[in-house]
Amino acid sequence: MSHDTRPRGGFGMLMRSLLIQGAWNYRTMLGSGFAFALLPALKRLYGNDPNALARAIERHSEHFNAHPYLAPIALGAIARLESDQVDVETIRRFRTAVRGPLGGLGDTLVWATWLPLVAVCSLVLYWFGVPGWGVVLAFVLVYNVGHLGLRVWGLWLGLDAGRDVGARLTAVDLGSWARRLQGPLVIGLGVLCGAVLSAPGGLSSIGPAWSALAAVAFVLGLVGGHRAWRPAAMATVGAIAFIGLWGILS
Repeated sequence: MSHDTRPRGGFGMLMRSLLIQGAWNYRTMLGSGFAFALLPALKRLYGNDPNALARAIERHSEHFNAHPYLAPIALGAIARLESDQVDVETIRRFRTAVRGPLGGLGDTLVWATWLPLVAVCSLVLYWFGVPGWGVVLAFVLVYNVGHLGLRVWGLWLGLDAGRDVGARLTAVDLGSWARRLQGPLVIGLGVLCGAVLSAPGGLSSIGPAWSALAAVAFVLGLVGGHRAWRPAAMATVGAIAFIGLWGILS
């Protein structure tokens, strides 16, 4: 008969992980928030020994930086290592090793792909006549379902895998998920550009100057966009800023 060896306190860690950036600072970055989020598991492990609990909190308050949505993977894995009574130095090395990959994966998957994709799709809804409140509601629901689901999955993965979390992440291949989402993102950008150009009240109805400007922007993006830093995110931010400015001026 198998037994669940995952440490307890997962729900508390998940809720606290939503505030992991609340004490961000230049010295430890997410370190203080990381220790705060890990505290439910640490209390279950060291609650009967105040000195051991204090030492655990201190070492987990050291410098740590990763994408906040993927930090629960590290939280779960380290809670598992603590529960398995792995030595302190091994846990410290593990903590240092995972922060870079989790930061890079999160930036690629969330900031450069998921956020622009949901934003572009929301703008497409607006240009096809969905009321503003409906667009905002759609963005909030879809974006938060994605990022909260990612947090829940990451914490469960870390708690289940422990020190093998790297191999499990390799098998899942979050980078491939980012690549799969880039196709819909490009399609959404194309639809949005078409709507902005041809929809009633779009650029084509307010004079050739705007159409020429859009054509120049398209050529610049085609020639040099692939060399831009986070091109998808930059395109989305630029589109939002442009449409917002247009609304203010008109």
